[in-house]
Amino acid sequence: MKQSITQPNGRLGVLLPGLGAVATTMIAGVVAIKKGLSKPVGSLTQMGSLRLGKPSDNNSPRIKDFVPLADLDDLVFGGWDVYSDNVYQAALQAKVLEPGLLNAVRAELETIVPMKAAFDKRYAKNLEGTNVKEADTRYELAQALIDDIEQFKATNGCSRLVMIWCGSTEIYFEESAVHASLASFEAGLRNNDPAIAPSMLYAYAALKCGVPFANGAPNLTVDIPALHELAYLTNTPIAGKDFKTGQTLMKTIVAPGLHARALGVTGWFSTNILGNRDGLVLDDPDNFKTKEVSKLSVLDEIFKPEENHELYGDMYHKVRINYYPPHGDNKESWDNIDIFGWLGYQMQIKINFLCRDSILAAPLVLDLALFMDLAKRAEMSGIQEWLSFYFKSPQTEEGQAPEHDIFKQLTKLENTLRFLMGEDLITPLGLEDFENLSQTV
Repeated sequence: MKQSITQPNGRLGVLLPGLGAVATTMIAGVVAIKKGLSKPVGSLTQMGSLRLGKPSDNNSPRIKDFVPLADLDDLVFGGWDVYSDNVYQAALQAKVLEPGLLNAVRAELETIVPMKAAFDKRYAKNLEGTNVKEADTRYELAQALIDDIEQFKATNGCSRLVMIWCGSTEIYFEESAVHASLASFEAGLRNNDPAIAPSMLYAYAALKCGVPFANGAPNLTVDIPALHELAYLTNTPIAGKDFKTGQTLMKTIVAPGLHARALGVTGWFSTNILGNRDGLVLDDPDNFKTKEVSKLSVLDEIFKPEENHELYGDMYHKVRINYYPPHGDNKESWDNIDIFGWLGYQMQIKINFLCRDSILAAPLVLDLALFMDLAKRAEMSGIQEWLSFYFKSPQTEEGQAPEHDIFKQLTKLENTLRFLMGEDLITPLGLEDFENLSQTV
């Protein structure tokens, strides 16, 4: 049965904490696409399709034609940043897109000026924020962000909003008592508890306003009981964490194949060089720890060494990220994978991925904005596990293990869309395949 989904009437405001390389690349790209200057390559919502019914039906509509998503012409962008550069200036500084393309969309980008950020240097020690809010407590900062959200919505005539964290990776820390419930969290805001990170202030402000929130960094942010509680209280979708790009994208493609063929792995060494603002932040060991934990979890969940000890029980997994300014946003990753096959004979796989970090991340931001808005209009509150496809370390309900296999993640995403639209769910081997098989035996 088709689910009840409010139509995407009116303008959708996309609010982005962190107007750096990823956010500006996404915004500039959307403007260029709307002007017919480029194509939305890498965006599942814009270029992806999914099958409906039996294979013989030959019915595979584009996702954007199948589900009621907001149109690109209805998107309005805004955000916060610790630097005051407008989006055009920030995009030039990021050096992801060529000046010719940026100049073609300059007028639209220059109108987007960042609001002052909620910033605490202890959480990103290598950044020198100059465009920051002043307040005595975290409660006052959160209220200022709520005011920003409401003013942006009114000023831009938006009917709905979504928020996607595109800011830097915060230092590593674990959940504590202040995160355990909404009551303790709000008390912590008033008491200016230092365990409440800046990203949590944005998530709290968004959820208080009923604005869907997705976390594109490996920070805890919205992955704490207090904000889970608030999300369900305000009937608001949340998702995270850490955009799946670059090296981890390759891992979630290659590792399922090795697992499917029952090939063993004794070691997987991964290293990266990166020179953008993200690389600068991750050059601090405390910030790198947050990213490391996110990246290390992927292989354990795919290989499940506790269930496949003979193949993966002794696997050694190491991850490194090195700040290298000359490369800018052009991240380079190397993977050395030591595998073994029949009779234990050793083999190796080498992967050298010269990627563009923000080029891979930008379409994920767009897709998440559109899908989170869809989820809100379909009254899908709380953690959106069906969007695990987009994250390195997907959030799940308590007690549930995350799915990291990108192909299984895609199946879940597509089946969620089929469910929302009242279509039959499809597995790799559907009911019709079994029916055909029974007729031949």
